[in-house]
Amino acid sequence: MEFYFKKRRWKILLLLLAVTIGIASFFYTNWLVKKMSVEERKNVELWAKATQKLASSEINSNLDMTFLVDILNRNTTIPIIITDSLDRIGDTRNISFSEVNKEKVLIRELLKMKEENEPIIISISETEKQYLYYRDSVLLENLKYYPLIQFAVIFLFILVAYLAFNSSRNAEQNQVWVGMSKETAHQLGTPISSLMAWVELLKMQNIDENLVLEFEKDTQRLQKITERFSKIGSIPELILTNVSETVKSTVDYLITRSSGKVKFVLDFDQNKNYEVPLNASLFSWVIENLCKNAIDAMNNNGTILVSIAEKGSQILIDVTDTGKGISKAYFKTVFQPGFTTKKRGWGLGLSLAKRIVENYHKGKIFLKQSEINKGTTFRIILNKR
Repeated sequence: MEFYFKKRRWKILLLLLAVTIGIASFFYTNWLVKKMSVEERKNVELWAKATQKLASSEINSNLDMTFLVDILNRNTTIPIIITDSLDRIGDTRNISFSEVNKEKVLIRELLKMKEENEPIIISISETEKQYLYYRDSVLLENLKYYPLIQFAVIFLFILVAYLAFNSSRNAEQNQVWVGMSKETAHQLGTPISSLMAWVELLKMQNIDENLVLEFEKDTQRLQKITERFSKIGSIPELILTNVSETVKSTVDYLITRSSGKVKFVLDFDQNKNYEVPLNASLFSWVIENLCKNAIDAMNNNGTILVSIAEKGSQILIDVTDTGKGISKAYFKTVFQPGFTTKKRGWGLGLSLAKRIVENYHKGKIFLKQSEINKGTTFRIILNKR
């Protein structure tokens, strides 16, 4: 479990780093936009002064005239509209329009400019004034959207990296799963064959038949477990099966191998046919894992309720215990390989259950509810077809 907390911490740190970069970029760009906005305002004011100077009779030489015209011509980016006191449009700069839609475009632009910036007053004479309206240049407008674009790029990068990492990790996990399962099945094969031979030999001896029968049941159980491991990595054959029979047979086996303080309750009509496409051997493993986890959570003392219900085209199977419960902080990690609250164990049971239900049976398994010191309910959903 500590392994998953370390991984989560790394993910959170990387996310915080990306968010910090994004926020820093956002504030820096905002600061840059404000600085550029101030500079553009100064340029427009200089442009207004040049216009005012040209309109007056204060020009002393051709050099002054050339200088003022040069100032006016330098503005190639900031859209400008000059009006009189009655809002009649005179000169314009850096606004694209055709003669057909000229009036409509200029009126629209003027309204935008009035909303964005205060006008600059140009005093032509004591009685005549003009008003210079402007808005931000295209460069400044685009720069305002830069932080949003950068956030999107950072988010996309994180998403792609996360998906690539998950894909790679899942592929490695699949290879490890299959390799471990095949090797386990292979290693179990020889001792199980020997045990089966010993069972037959014991049957011929004068030994209590009940003891031999129990010995035989456990040997058959080992054989079934070996069969399960051998099927991991292969596409299992699904046969229309009454899931209640599989659940009941699994629970019956667990009853004889569990503490007398553990009470099993089957809450479903055992005569009803809850038929679904199923690999009984693998699905029995799921129920067994859920029940064994429940027994551990209850410290071998409590009640396990297994219920089956039918809802439309689905079969719902709930496994509820009266154990110590699971903290909400672990809800999203309980099915990850390696997650366990026990001092011993690999933490593979729930991960394996999820793989069998969702990958092989195209169903769903999830932690339905859990309360500390009250109990936990896991739900399995299987499709009838």
